[in-house]
Amino acid sequence: MPKVTFDTDLCKGCGLCVSACPKQILVIARDKINKKGHSPAEMTDQSKCIGCAFCATMCPDCVITVEK
Repeated sequence: MPKVTFDTDLCKGCGLCVSACPKQILVIARDKINKKGHSPAEMTDQSKCIGCAFCATMCPDCVITVEK
């Protein structure tokens, strides 16, 4: 099973990863604010992740790591 991690303190919540996810399991957190004052992206269901890394490819700040 792939493992996806986010460096939430660096995420600016742009939503590009959310749009890129073919499984639609990424969202912008509504209840969290990071150190930069942004709502970071987060995964809703790790078990549905296929490890395609589209999210990491789209992230302009390189805050997403996908391990297979």
